[in-house]
Amino acid sequence: MASRADRIVGELRQQLHTEQVELIDDSHLHAGHAGARDGRGHFRVRVVSADFAGLRTIQRHQLVYRSLGELMQTDIHALSIVALTPDEAR
Repeated sequence: MASRADRIVGELRQQLHTEQVELIDDSHLHAGHAGARDGRGHFRVRVVSADFAGLRTIQRHQLVYRSLGELMQTDIHALSIVALTPDEAR
């Protein structure tokens, strides 16, 4: 079975036209926190995708949340997002 991090990265790659996805699991920094007690994790993600072109920051974040679907309810408590177009990432 794939790890939680692998499932998150895989879902982003499947749902978005990504050039790059970098995920950092910060869950260990939140031990004892309410979100950690229910088994969900804290993550930072950097996603580079042409799908973000023409979107404001909030729209990019909403697209990432929608792309992760059920994982937002079952695996992720907190997610810090950097969402860039390929031109912005260069």
